[in-house]
Parts: sequence; C-alpha cells; structure tokens
Amino acid sequence: MGNASHQLGHAGEAAALDYFLAQNFALECLNYRYRRAEVDIIVRRGNELLVFAEVKTRSTSQFGYPEAFVTERKRQLFRLAAEQYQEEVNWQGDIRFDILALTQVTSGFHIEHFEDAFY
Repeated sequence: MGNASHQLGHAGEAAALDYFLAQNFALECLNYRYRRAEVDIIVRRGNELLVFAEVKTRSTSQFGYPEAFVTERKRQLFRLAAEQYQEEVNWQGDIRFDILALTQVTSGFHIEHFEDAFY
C-alpha cells in the first residue's frame, strides 16, 4: 500500500471515529488485532452496545463501492476477533458489526454508515 493511500486510510479512520464519538459512543479500541484479524474501530454505547466497525476509505468511488470490499473471509476473521475481544473484556451486552464507507470529498469525507452490515 502506497504512502498516500496509507495516509488516506488513517484520515478515514480518524473521521470515522469522530463520527461515532459525535453519536455518543465511547472509544474502546483502535486497530484491535487477534491472530490474522484486525478490527479498525471498537466503540461502546454505555453497557448495552458494542460496535465492531470496519472502515473502508477510498479517494473516489470509481472502483466500485467500499462496502463491496469486505469479503466473506474478512467477515469470518472479523467475527473471530469480536468473539475474542468480548471474552477479554467480559462483555455481556449486545454487539453489532458495522461498515463505514468513506469517500474523500473536498470538505473531508462523505460517510455512509451500514449498521448490522453482517452477522
């Protein structure tokens, strides 16, 4: 991955986090890793909801939509990491898997939020 796309990814994750924080979520973890799985953002709303979010950032939607880039293999790894994290923190509440698709626009990012994107 080139430096420009790497920077874009970081900027996208920061924008996605700001988006969640603005909706009264609290940050639990950034870039959580478990074996070969990585979860971009884990946020929490009180003790009732834990959200595992995949952030997809593109400079343009020219190559298809970002949400199409989450493969079944990626989803399996994502679920595995989520299970592991819940065990680590002894989470008892609900969980949700979201995808945030960010497309770069002049003023920053256009964010599309897909709640319950997969199970």
